[in-house]
Amino acid sequence: MPPPNPADTAHTAHTAHTAPHTLIIDTDPGADDVIALLFAMAAPERLDIRALTTVAGNVPLAKTSRNARLACEWAGRPDIAVYAGAQRPLKRTPIYAANIHGREGLTGVAVYEPAAPLAEGNAVDYLIRTLRAAPEKSVTLAMLGPQTNLALALEQAPDIVRGLRELVLMAGAHFNGGNITPTAEFNVFADPHAAEAVLASGVPITMLPLDVTHKILTSEERIARLRTLGNRAGAIVADILDAYAPQEMKHYDMPGGPVHDATVTAYLLQPSLFTGRRIHVEIDSREGMGFGQTVADWHGSLRRPANVNWIIDGDAQGFFDLLTEHIARLP
Repeated sequence: MPPPNPADTAHTAHTAHTAPHTLIIDTDPGADDVIALLFAMAAPERLDIRALTTVAGNVPLAKTSRNARLACEWAGRPDIAVYAGAQRPLKRTPIYAANIHGREGLTGVAVYEPAAPLAEGNAVDYLIRTLRAAPEKSVTLAMLGPQTNLALALEQAPDIVRGLRELVLMAGAHFNGGNITPTAEFNVFADPHAAEAVLASGVPITMLPLDVTHKILTSEERIARLRTLGNRAGAIVADILDAYAPQEMKHYDMPGGPVHDATVTAYLLQPSLFTGRRIHVEIDSREGMGFGQTVADWHGSLRRPANVNWIIDGDAQGFFDLLTEHIARLP
């Protein structure tokens, strides 16, 4: 079945809140995560980033935590604390994506130990402490990897939902099919039990699945624009994309590569670039071929209450214009 015409959708992201966000970013860098982080850190007037929390995902926790700190260093934002979180999923055997992101979680650029150390304490404790102290519905949590940290926090302190304004996730797939199995997207497959817990939280959720990220693709011209900005950040993003994009282009026979997690930053900054609608979504955590699948009831067949704003389409050129404009601001 082909994806629906976005013109037929009942809800568009144009109606999403456009007020500045008090933001925590939960992440497992990863090439596209690093780009998403640089993008977000270039917009302090719109995204007040209180901290980064890291989780094992694309690579083990020590490397995702180092890569998050590298992103802060490259963006000239040593003020942003990085807290390390969950080393493994809630129940399943850990998996990684080094085949895509390289053994260090980044390809195309040199990695090293950044100057700033990790913040003291655990990411899960940080989330609980911060969300309990926050004004009601004030904090946006952007989630770019497996959702283990928030699931652990919700298990220990379910009252923290009070402090959350919304969750914006790069997660899931429906019309596109999966990218780690035929049915499952990596972030959900890596910890489907955590994704189930997050969906059950009752917090407003927007998901940017492969359905949209595989429509927002690099091109030689788009990467060249980033490279010719003349700053370090532009060269880093271009180098990462040159190394990262061809793998997915080859696997999916696509004309360009997706920049999955960076769509979350773009959505937070300019939701009008995206189109979607509220639907009911469930996670398949049963062993078997469907393990980790996001079951997205696009046509309302189950007649269950909508729990996700599912993004289905986006303005690719608008995305790359916004990304380039922000990366140009960095050192």
